[in-house]
Amino acid sequence: MQSFWQSLTKPFFVMAPMADVTDAAFRQLVAKRGAPDVFWTEFVSADGLYHTREIKKMKDEENPLMGILSKTPAERPILAQIFSSKPDMISYATKLVAGLGFDGVDLNMGCPDRAIEKQGAGAALVKNPKLAAELIRAAQEASSLPVSVKTRVGYNKESLDEWLIALLEANPAAITLHLRTRKDMSLVPADWTLMNKAVAIRNRVNPSVLLIGNGDVQDLEDAQIKISESGCDGAMLGRAMFGNPWVFAGRKTEDTPLALKLAALIELAQDFEKLTPPKNFSILKKHIKAFVTGFDGAAELRAKLMQASTSTELSAIIANHTGNDIL
Repeated sequence: MQSFWQSLTKPFFVMAPMADVTDAAFRQLVAKRGAPDVFWTEFVSADGLYHTREIKKMKDEENPLMGILSKTPAERPILAQIFSSKPDMISYATKLVAGLGFDGVDLNMGCPDRAIEKQGAGAALVKNPKLAAELIRAAQEASSLPVSVKTRVGYNKESLDEWLIALLEANPAAITLHLRTRKDMSLVPADWTLMNKAVAIRNRVNPSVLLIGNGDVQDLEDAQIKISESGCDGAMLGRAMFGNPWVFAGRKTEDTPLALKLAALIELAQDFEKLTPPKNFSILKKHIKAFVTGFDGAAELRAKLMQASTSTELSAIIANHTGNDIL
């Protein structure tokens, strides 16, 4: 059966999975303003899903991990990103997200968080290609959902000749390459010249696998240039979404009137309370920083908004500051 991946028009542009960013509220905000070609959830622990649902018997509506997997009809196609170092846990979580109506499952093999690496998951899998292949196979056998992988170009150094080949031989539907090593974190610029090498390897080993580039993509125009120069199939945008939910519609952040930005921030806060319980409202501070910047009085307004603990308070502060209700 053909998956949605095969029906995408190239080049395509997708949403990066970002912890405490790409929740249901933010994805809905983006979807209304120009949707990406593919949505990603925040990552969620496959082991944690099993533990909270099967061991603790936690009700799904009270389970914060299941909350990560909430979605709205506007977000299609959408992938659930999961992580684990245990094939049986990946199998469990894949069956779960298939039952929830996701369009695909994405395996996180690039997160540099030390707690996740200690579990043998995330970026630790770059050092264990055999286990990575087993995890891909476990997900493929668990459901009919297409399985994709998000990873890095190496651990301490670039190792595409070994690592990428191992992934390609496992035959995922798509591979997203963050064009930095685990050692690089995000401290150095993403090396998009490595995508040319990755494409050559893909074309030789398994041409059917889609390649998506990730790292330092500024906007849609920049994404198109990077895709054209590297030969990959699509680009993933992450930080470019901050303060600019219009990015997939081709708009640059400086082209958006302040009133629209502030209205979007209020809408995000309101939906955050509706769609993402029991997350703490303080998570929105990173969005406040992104939306409220680059204009006279931004620092003053931003400082006030950082004290808000509800969407009602946030809306009132903005209305008071601007002298009118922009809702």
